[in-house]
Amino acid sequence: IPPAFSHALPRLPLRPPKRWCQLRVLDMTDLQDFDTDRGPDRMISKHKNECPSGASTTPPPFGVEIRADLFVNGTSFGVLRDALQTSAAPLRLRCRDFRTEELSITGIVTLLESLEPVGVRRVDLRFNNLGPAGLCTVLPHLTRFTELVSLKLPYSNVDVRRLAPGTDTGLRQLAVQLGRFPCLKELNFGSSRLSGSLRQLLSDLQAPLESLELAFCYLLPGDFAFLHKSLHAPALRRLDLSGHNFTENLLQCLCQLLEKISTSLLHLDLMECHLTDARLADLLPVLCRCSRLRCLGLFGNPLSTPGLKTLVQKTVVLPDLRLVVYPYPVDCYSREPSRLASAFGHLCEDVVDKERFAAVSAEVGRMLATSGRADAVWTSSLCRHSAPDYFTL
Repeated sequence: IPPAFSHALPRLPLRPPKRWCQLRVLDMTDLQDFDTDRGPDRMISKHKNECPSGASTTPPPFGVEIRADLFVNGTSFGVLRDALQTSAAPLRLRCRDFRTEELSITGIVTLLESLEPVGVRRVDLRFNNLGPAGLCTVLPHLTRFTELVSLKLPYSNVDVRRLAPGTDTGLRQLAVQLGRFPCLKELNFGSSRLSGSLRQLLSDLQAPLESLELAFCYLLPGDFAFLHKSLHAPALRRLDLSGHNFTENLLQCLCQLLEKISTSLLHLDLMECHLTDARLADLLPVLCRCSRLRCLGLFGNPLSTPGLKTLVQKTVVLPDLRLVVYPYPVDCYSREPSRLASAFGHLCEDVVDKERFAAVSAEVGRMLATSGRADAVWTSSLCRHSAPDYFTL
């Protein structure tokens, strides 16, 4: 719970005079815990209030609805559980986006059952090591959230290799549970090993997805073929396929998929995909047909400075492309990155020749300005320029 929440509570009068404006709704959604510039004194509150026109013999019971995005882990679990289960309090906590990390199944279920179901649009359960069985235990408790649009389940320990040969009961049950969310538009199964199982996992979904995050999921050509022919392809606005090794065979599958979704795609992430200059050259023709593309993530790929310049030259034709996260060119390294640094791309900055890279970055800026695209952000920083969320695409 953001510190601003607890700091702001004493400012709310529990028994306001009858002629005061009475605060009814305090909207704290989008207020981040790490946002030090917007504390209680500087927070812009979106609120509703009531100003009584005259004395009332029976004033309505006073209460304030607090709307917030909640992020909870083991440290804050007890505080949030108690806040949600205090039904008689004058402050009613309503959640819009709910995120947990490293909680037990029992803890997750306890919080889900305590949430007011109205208004919950996203549930994000990550680093919880649930596995298919654990997910099948938790997901039924989400059916109360009839407005649920986004479901994120990265790092959930889903690995099709662990399924017993000839049996797929766990994955089948998981697919059935996913099919119980009729409004679902965004799904994230990042860092799950789903090789050859994507068709089965998504088979029960009732409506097409608009955002699909499958980073480091070890997809096979058959999975790409399924996506290409599925009901989701024409609707996809965001696609994350980071962490896949796009060799010649898989790269052809990617090109076919991008061709199919080219009219709807707004955001594409292909980070750490082993894309060399030559592979990027094969990808660029279809990439440039994604006419509505706004965001492109290519960080962590072994491109050279000439390859990066080619990327700039070819993509300036995309009128809506406003954010590109590109890799440090391999010829800007002062030494070969370690394997660890390659696996965690942000560490590569330690082996970059800063002077050489500054010259490349300046050249990219000049190329964009010459092409009339000085408004576009091209950066190698994963932190300073975050990509738009699905709800803001």
